[in-house]
This record gives sequence, C-alpha cells and structure tokens, in this order.
Amino acid sequence: MTDRFRSGAGRLCLDFVRTLRYRGTPAAVEELPDAAAWGAWIDAFGPFPSPVRPASADDARVAREAIHALLTGSVRAPERQRLNRFAALPVPSPSLTPSGELRWQAADPAAAMLALLARDALELVTSPEFARVRHCAGERCGALFLDTSRPGTRRWCSMETCGNQAKKSTYRAKATARG
Repeated sequence: MTDRFRSGAGRLCLDFVRTLRYRGTPAAVEELPDAAAWGAWIDAFGPFPSPVRPASADDARVAREAIHALLTGSVRAPERQRLNRFAALPVPSPSLTPSGELRWQAADPAAAMLALLARDALELVTSPEFARVRHCAGERCGALFLDTSRPGTRRWCSMETCGNQAKKSTYRAKATARG
C-alpha cells in the first residue's frame, strides 16, 4: 500500500472519508482532485487485481461527502438518497482463477467501489460499532476513526502522527512554563 493515502481508521468508509485531509481546517487538502487520484485510491484499497482507471472523480467526492454527513449525523435527504443510489450499484463479484486464487471483478470497478463504500457506511451507522466512531483529538487533523481499544478511550486517529504531535506539544508547553 502506498503512503499517499492514510489507512488504519478501522473501516473502509472511514479511510475513504480521510481523503479530504485536515477536514475543517484552513490546511484542508483534497486527495481526490481527479480521476487518476481516485483510481490510485481504488488500487490501494480496493479488491481489484489490475489498476482501475475511472473516467472521473466527481462521484467519488459526492459519495465521500455524503458518507461524511452520514457519519457525523448531519445527513439530509439528498445525501441519504445519494448513498442509497451508490449502495444499490453492482458490487464486485468473486471468481476463482485456474491457479486457485480469488479475484474480484466488476464491469465498472469505480462504481463497484462506490457501492462497497456506501454499503460499508450504511452498515457502520446501523451497527453497535458506530458508538465507537470518534473524531481525532489532533488540533489540525479532523479525521474520523473507529476506536477499537478495549476501554474505548482512544483519542487520536494515529498515535504515531497525531498522538505523538500532541504529546510533543504538551511536553514543550510544560518545558516553557518551567523556565
């Protein structure tokens, strides 16, 4: 997997929502500006054996924002209708190769990926797991993640990035206060 896109949010739809990096901050970065970027995301996270080359990233960004609205409790009728439309698209189908490998295929891999993402989001918000979706406590992050820690008290999307930055900031503030 490439470092271009973040992973590890706990669900595919949560990793997808992170493609608007630093959401809600002045430093927000669009990671799906075009069809090539959307194809690269599918290649990194999707089930397809060969590279996917979608014609556009427009539907991907629309789906991402509808999923974000759903996950943050601000979904309105238009977003709900879009999610239902994406979820109704055909999903990838499995097949077994002559060598015994499982391969996934779809007539339109980009649309099939949107179906997987929408279905994952709908399943998440209707499951008990949804109570453990958190916003990262990192000041500049804005990411959502699934808290799978036993006590359910995880604060950062990534201890290596946001958690480490927060601890460094706290340490520096204490050092400055001491002297």
